[in-house]
Amino acid sequence: MTAPHAPASEEAPHDQPLPHYPFSTRGDRLAPELGELRSRCPVARVSTNSGDQAWLVTGYELTQHVLRDRSFARSVLAEADSPGQDAPILAPELLDAMNHLQKAGLREEVLKALGRDQPELPADWVAAVTGEGLDAMVREGGPGDLQHHFAEWVAAQCMCRLLGLPFEDREWLAVRADLDLTMVTPTHEELARNWEEIRVYMDEHMAARRPGEPRGLADRLADLNAAHQGLTDQQLSNIVSVLFVSGYEDFASFLGVAAFNLLQHPEVMSAVRARPETMPQCVEELLRCSVVLGNAIPRFVTKETELGSAQVKEGDMILLSLDAVNYDSAAFSDPETFDPARSPNPHLRFGYGRHHCPGAHLVRRQSDVAFRVLLDRLPGIRLAVPPAEVPWHPNRMAIMPAGIPVTW
Repeated sequence: MTAPHAPASEEAPHDQPLPHYPFSTRGDRLAPELGELRSRCPVARVSTNSGDQAWLVTGYELTQHVLRDRSFARSVLAEADSPGQDAPILAPELLDAMNHLQKAGLREEVLKALGRDQPELPADWVAAVTGEGLDAMVREGGPGDLQHHFAEWVAAQCMCRLLGLPFEDREWLAVRADLDLTMVTPTHEELARNWEEIRVYMDEHMAARRPGEPRGLADRLADLNAAHQGLTDQQLSNIVSVLFVSGYEDFASFLGVAAFNLLQHPEVMSAVRARPETMPQCVEELLRCSVVLGNAIPRFVTKETELGSAQVKEGDMILLSLDAVNYDSAAFSDPETFDPARSPNPHLRFGYGRHHCPGAHLVRRQSDVAFRVLLDRLPGIRLAVPPAEVPWHPNRMAIMPAGIPVTW
């Protein structure tokens, strides 16, 4: 099977270096290089932070093809000799957690916790903790930091409660999660030491549980695993660490970038405040247009095949830029315009088909609640600085504002 027809792929001439991806880790706009590549060659050869080469895909239809076709797999990423995008792989289960959970009979427990109902994250509780964070910001006086008191606060509250971790440990955990998702700063030794600290923390947390009295998802997984031993203790603590790190970082990233985008559209905030039932549709547009991926979604070629006009070989790494894909005019009319009423809105923020992010329901549902509280609690909220002066953390896999100064 071949991918849909696309403009020709591109490789740099032999005497020129390949473009280095990522092009930017700022969330205030889509990197211009991504838009240029999408229009000129949606399958382009690039170099990565690890020094390896990859094919960067920026087109909507081609990305759907990669996510749909079993010629492109994720599990190969864990092999020691596979090309890398950023940091080295410390354990196979870190990049293939859901498959490991499935083989151990634990996947359904995770999906139930992250599904539509999310019993551990009732809407009234999320609304209450969102309000607590905003109230703390107001008490400290303006300008406040919406990234700290809203995005990171809500993300940490939700992930700690979901997993059953003490919320007072959130800052210790967040520092290590931040380091783990920094693409180029840590050395291999720093990264390994940092990850071991997180893993040991999770291992000790689960070891201290009372069987039959779970504090959250981590304890339930440990209880289930103890009955069948589908995973070693180290594999399970690695996977629970992944659930926290990816869940916290991705959610804090989206809430921050989305809040930054929303604050630049006061007319949208007023309209949604007047009709809060439209917030879910507004969240979908924020999911589409928010630039949150510092790196890309990786896949590996399992057999030689065509990708657009490129001939990709077994073992080649494919990088999917979902940020660029969600601005593809072939899939979205007037994609540069923020349209909270956009319908349909088939963005690929959470992947596609069988490669759909298990955390999608959590982000959608809790963002809906959190943004309603934000607009209701602080009707006069606005950026305290011009958008261009909002600072961004460099080299983050999950793009994150370093702070969002606001007044109200």
